[in-house]
Amino acid sequence: MKHGRALLALLFALIAGPPLHARAEEAPRILVMLRLAPAHFRAGSGYGGGYGEDQSAAARRRIASAVARRNGLRLVDNWPMPMIGIDCFIMEVPKGRAAEDVAARVSRDAAVEWSEPIATFEAQGRAGADPLPNDPLYPAQPVARAWRLSMLHRTATGRGERVAVIDSQIDARHPDLAGQVAVARNFVDGASIAAERHGTGIAGVIAARADNGMGIVGIAPGARLLALRACREQGAGAATATLCDSLSLARAVSFAVEQRADVINLSLAGPPSRLLETLLRTGVSRGATVVAAYDPKLPGGGFPASMPGVVAVAETTVGLAGGPYAAPGRDIPTTQPGGRWYLANGSSYAAAEVSGLVALLREGQAHPGRRAALVSARPGGGEIDACASVVGKAKCGGLRP
Repeated sequence: MKHGRALLALLFALIAGPPLHARAEEAPRILVMLRLAPAHFRAGSGYGGGYGEDQSAAARRRIASAVARRNGLRLVDNWPMPMIGIDCFIMEVPKGRAAEDVAARVSRDAAVEWSEPIATFEAQGRAGADPLPNDPLYPAQPVARAWRLSMLHRTATGRGERVAVIDSQIDARHPDLAGQVAVARNFVDGASIAAERHGTGIAGVIAARADNGMGIVGIAPGARLLALRACREQGAGAATATLCDSLSLARAVSFAVEQRADVINLSLAGPPSRLLETLLRTGVSRGATVVAAYDPKLPGGGFPASMPGVVAVAETTVGLAGGPYAAPGRDIPTTQPGGRWYLANGSSYAAAEVSGLVALLREGQAHPGRRAALVSARPGGGEIDACASVVGKAKCGGLRP
């Protein structure tokens, strides 16, 4: 029992160790190995090699004490290891002396089998393939699994990219959006500018702050938002509708193009508009990537998704082969006015995810003005291969789990 308690104490000392602030003050220790006497077999008795029955234990203790005295050490404890025929003694080295040097000297003592300093070992594993952000809702985000978002963020976070969110009023004071809005403008005449749900949710999906200990992680947390209000919300609860008119949209698009937005997110759909198409073509010609939500109830998915050069995005449940790109669009946790979070559904949020993804891949492009090179998981369009889109198929294999 005595040795058992001693071993437990030694293991806790070696494995757990004292608090970090005390480690620097500890004297170094070495291990000194003495040979155990061979086990004896006596007729009519059991095996005599047990810890408590070793008649030479006291002698080894005396030898160890003498070794300690000769080398100016303090004998701390011991633990016999009969499996390898060794009794291991722990000795403390005075401060100012190197444990390696002392162990080498003690090893030359005729009474000692060998000696070595107590070394530190570090586990070489990691908690998962990618460090996960500390945002509590991150595991609930569909893209956390489908797109391996934490892996993508090792390559890019959208740093330096400006994403225009043309939508309803964004709550720029939301804790997950604080500092993420570079510019805010209102293009809706005669309407309240209180924070609204749809625009705030779209902004969160794109650029919610990462590793702030709350909420979600945006697809492009390093990007900055142009919060351009061109829509208003009407109704309440489930009956709330987010509506925009072509004039307010035209004003917002014009502003985004003038401000050289890198990505223009339009999570909306409606009838064709020559004015809007002209403005959007100008933006595309200047290097902007335009992302729009696809509405399966409208011809061609609605405008501007139907416009050539626009990245049209549907939620994956739409399942249109050879049609728009597809991204997760069901049960998306995102930001809500008033410092809250909620679950959202629809192609609006799928489009926001792709806008964030475009910001990631633009960050790593040698020629940012080039159109976003999104890659589908299967030939003919559909679900996006986020890894291949951001780092390229050739490099993606080494980053996959």
